[in-house]
Amino acid sequence: MPLGTLDATPPPFFRQGPSALSKLTFFSALALFLMVADARFELVKPLRVVLATVLYPAQWLALRPVLWTQDGAKYFESLKVAQAEQEAAHRKLELQSLRANQVEQLTLENSRLRQLLGLREKLTTPSQTAQVLYDAADPYTRKVIIDRGLLDGVLAGSPVLDENGVLGQVTRVYPMLSEVTLVTDRDQAIPVLNTRTGARGVAFGDPTLRANALELRFMAANADVQTGDLLTTSGVDGVYPAGLPVARVGKVERRVDSAFARISCLPLALVSGVEHVLVLKPVNTQVAPRPTVEAAPGPLKKGPKK
Repeated sequence: MPLGTLDATPPPFFRQGPSALSKLTFFSALALFLMVADARFELVKPLRVVLATVLYPAQWLALRPVLWTQDGAKYFESLKVAQAEQEAAHRKLELQSLRANQVEQLTLENSRLRQLLGLREKLTTPSQTAQVLYDAADPYTRKVIIDRGLLDGVLAGSPVLDENGVLGQVTRVYPMLSEVTLVTDRDQAIPVLNTRTGARGVAFGDPTLRANALELRFMAANADVQTGDLLTTSGVDGVYPAGLPVARVGKVERRVDSAFARISCLPLALVSGVEHVLVLKPVNTQVAPRPTVEAAPGPLKKGPKK
């Protein structure tokens, strides 16, 4: 046999079939056809529904460990939070029980001391509840509107409290509504007393627009003021009854270039998001009016001698 007639390529061991390019072209065209058909005629929708129904038990079983792990983590987290809240409630209850046991003794001692010193009894301030309707429209002030007005006996200057402390003061009164200026308003001032040292001062609303805080001004740089001191109403202004909690000292800055310390305070009342408040009558409406002092008679003038 001549050598030129022999095939130089070895015979394949397996049947090759279509080439790879032909397969890629066919399956690409098939995928494109199915996409267009499913988008236009929803031909694959029944098949998709069947596959989803068949695979749902497998999906459900596969998700069970994940869901059990999440539920277990939430359970232990909620259990931990509940235990912490229960412990805090127990501590608070114990403290309140201790204070309640001391109330009768302190009341008796206070009564005896007042009798001894000849002081009058404290005024009992009338009050009424109110609901906050909405915030004032002015974004540069800290004011809220309550649902009590002149028809309910609300007076201008009435103190307003929530369950934590002094919230503000009634500045405008309408027949059925009233405007309350919060203690954090930059134009609001309230005389306060440091319960730790007995020093008096005046707390003003923080002038910065985004700060719900107060500023204790005109305190000397060497004044005995510490972080955490409780500030209550001093009662010297004739508006707020004495002893109402107002704020706690949050930060004290003493600078060598200033004679006064910069003291920032955090209000105890919920100045943002309060819903129900207590409106008191101003103290000056319950105090007897100041007696008028009559002018002393002048020397008698002698008439002309006849």
